[in-house]
Amino acid sequence: MLNGKKVVVIGGSSGIGLETAKLALAEGADVVIASRSEEKLQEAKKKLGKNVTTYMLDLTQEMQVQSFFQQVGALDHLVITAAETSGGPFLEMEVGKARQLFDNKFWGQYYAAKYGAPNINVDGSITLFSGVVAYKSMIGSATLGAVNAAVANLGQTLALELSPMRVNVVSPGIIDTPSRSKMPEEARTSFYKDVANKLPVKRIGQPTDVAQGVMYLLHNDFVTGTTLHIEGGHILL
Repeated sequence: MLNGKKVVVIGGSSGIGLETAKLALAEGADVVIASRSEEKLQEAKKKLGKNVTTYMLDLTQEMQVQSFFQQVGALDHLVITAAETSGGPFLEMEVGKARQLFDNKFWGQYYAAKYGAPNINVDGSITLFSGVVAYKSMIGSATLGAVNAAVANLGQTLALELSPMRVNVVSPGIIDTPSRSKMPEEARTSFYKDVANKLPVKRIGQPTDVAQGVMYLLHNDFVTGTTLHIEGGHILL
């Protein structure tokens, strides 16, 4: 269904973004992936093969984002798989770190939508990424929850302002991605096991689970302004 379409995946060198790029390629799309790591980009290109173009991009740098879309040109679908899992107790978190969270996840997606939208065909789409803590409050996630909620609201408003282009938001739960690789392996395994035992589906998510949801949003041209929750029932707890 994406044959001949140009799909840009920011954050496409690993995790959810990489799986999304794989699925888009399998449907015949011309895929562009962008990441701040040249090493990860080259590794991803080896896995993805032909019809993939790579770009170095730091989403927190507005002028870089603007230049990126000038180079990319016209496109059909923009997916921004912004991942951010850091947090901490509200009174202990430094304000600078809180601002960095907004820079990484909110402002980065804001820049991408702002400078990418003029390049997107009117029957195309933008997919932003929020997260479960926007809807399910957790101790230590005050700042990240606020960031995710801001992204979700941005997506809904852009669905009105940019119509008939479609804008949707994906809200993942706990997903086993490289973004959690900073956790010690034993602690990460224990965390995943604890979360899985609590979830109705009795497992944590995999990148493919979320990528399949992204593909649904790219395909269905009657869906806009929607937040797609892919979190194994986490918000029910």
